[in-house]
Amino acid sequence: MRRSPRETAESARRISRRALILGGSQIAFASVLGLRMRHMQVDQADEFRLLAEENRINMRLIPPARGRIFDRNGRVIAENEPTYRITIVREDAGDVDDVIDRLSKLVALDPDDVQGARDEMKRTPPFIPVTIADRVSWADISRVAVNAPALPGVVTEVGLSRYYPQRELYAHVAGYVGPVSERDLKRYEDPPPVLRIPRFQIGKVGVESNHEEILRGSAGAKRVEVNAVGRVMRELDRREGEAGSDLQLTVDNRLQDYVQARLGTESASVVVMDVEKGDLLAIASAPSYDPNKFVRGISTGDYGELRDNDHRPLASKTVQDAYPPGSTFKMVVVLAALESGMVSPDDTVWCPGHLEVGGRRFHCWKRRGHGYADLEKSLRESCDVYYYEMAMKIGIERIAEMARKLGLGVSHDIPMSAVTAGLMPDKGWKLRERNAEWVIGDSVNASIGQGFVLSSPLQLAVMTARIATGREIMPRLLKSIDGVETPIVGGESLGLNENNLRHVRRGMYAVSNDRRGTGYRSRVIADGLRMAGKSGTSQVRNITAAERARGVISNADLPSNRRDHALWVNYAPFDAPKVAVAVVVEHGGGGSTVAAPIARDVTLQALYGEDPPLDAYPTSDRSRIEAQQDRISREREEREAQRSSRA
Repeated sequence: MRRSPRETAESARRISRRALILGGSQIAFASVLGLRMRHMQVDQADEFRLLAEENRINMRLIPPARGRIFDRNGRVIAENEPTYRITIVREDAGDVDDVIDRLSKLVALDPDDVQGARDEMKRTPPFIPVTIADRVSWADISRVAVNAPALPGVVTEVGLSRYYPQRELYAHVAGYVGPVSERDLKRYEDPPPVLRIPRFQIGKVGVESNHEEILRGSAGAKRVEVNAVGRVMRELDRREGEAGSDLQLTVDNRLQDYVQARLGTESASVVVMDVEKGDLLAIASAPSYDPNKFVRGISTGDYGELRDNDHRPLASKTVQDAYPPGSTFKMVVVLAALESGMVSPDDTVWCPGHLEVGGRRFHCWKRRGHGYADLEKSLRESCDVYYYEMAMKIGIERIAEMARKLGLGVSHDIPMSAVTAGLMPDKGWKLRERNAEWVIGDSVNASIGQGFVLSSPLQLAVMTARIATGREIMPRLLKSIDGVETPIVGGESLGLNENNLRHVRRGMYAVSNDRRGTGYRSRVIADGLRMAGKSGTSQVRNITAAERARGVISNADLPSNRRDHALWVNYAPFDAPKVAVAVVVEHGGGGSTVAAPIARDVTLQALYGEDPPLDAYPTSDRSRIEAQQDRISREREEREAQRSSRA
């Protein structure tokens, strides 16, 4: 049926209207799309360019060079050495077992390291390098490089690792570094990214740990191009990090070396302190250990050997351990008594060999007693009964106050690990810690450095320096940072009566220089270098009444772990003090027979700066000292040769 012209025209109008609407919609859509494309390509171009760049380029951290550590004269204590390692990339190696087998014919591989590498490969993506041999020699690296075509996926790398050329000398002072552990990371609320770098080393103990932030430096960065799965294609640019600061310690390497050699196989410690600045010239614990073994992770066998040694080589005895100070504490008691005004230097006490207090008998070390003793005699011959009487007269509070003034019972701020505060008890302490009242017997025990009183060798050296100068000498271990001297803290007057100090110093002089002094056999006879000292012998066992009746067993007849600790403190020269020395020999026996000779030898080394002339010693000692100096000199030469060959 044919449409009329009118219907045809109406139909055409409808089609034209729909076409117009559809065409308009298409034009509008195209316009919106064009505007959006313009917005993205022009207005947001920088943003999308950055996103694309971030997907293509990664920033990676470069570990900084760790700051070095030196002694006071510039001798290296801790440095960085180039280390070579061999890594393997699993996806490039193909047959990993075959490649490792071929590599083992060129380089000696540790089975534990190989197994560790296999385990790590299972946890990491196939394109990440895994270390299979660390700290290999340049000869090993050369053999691998020559045979590179036969070792697909094997890559050689070079980095920096910590090295301690002085080995055992500074293990307890400088400490050591080691790989970052989970425990290390937990110390930070937000760990620095540099600690996430594989095999990054961080200070674990000693100066290395206490000054970690200063020594670490700041990381650098490099830009690398990676593909879609994160594999590195090429390095685009790099910014090197900022090396850590160099530290200079106050310790004198030659003196430290001598002290360590002089202690030998003893379980002992020595602190040598400059009485003017407080500089620690030597601070040594024996036996020691090689910190280099800890840098990459010590073996179970080596660690077990150190841990199970009854001489405790891992302990920093100079600052970490606290001992009953024995008779070296008597200067504290007598100074407290003099300063109280209740006692004068000429007051005497009758010593029959014991004192009855509250129904208990407290003995003097000399069974028959010392007779009448004044201040000088009580120090010279170490009369215990004199100090029992002093303690009962002035009380523990005055004694504790004086002890803290002289540096005991407080933790000194030096950058070593586990620095103890020791223990200077008083009435409040016993009530808090033991829930018990202080009794007179506690004061009597404390008066001779026994009972609850505990002090470290460092504290005893500080005490001696303060007695020698009358000033608040503070110990200092860090001399400078990047050549900038660290401030000397303290040095103000202690506010003690100079006459009282003079009487105590005179008593200490008599200990070493009077024929009746307990330290006379270890005296210095060189003019102008004579020392003032005090011996100490602290008990580590109870002596029963039955044993006293039979006769006290001598230290030589006791098992080594039941013998008394031997202590000695001194300063020298007497007329113009330069150094203070404290020595503790664990289970050594008598302080005057064991610790005093060590202290005398160390003091002369510190004053002369080298082996002292034999005429500085008593005639009877010279042949022994000469043989001792020869032995230590040979040992020093052998150690230097070993260090030189290692370097």
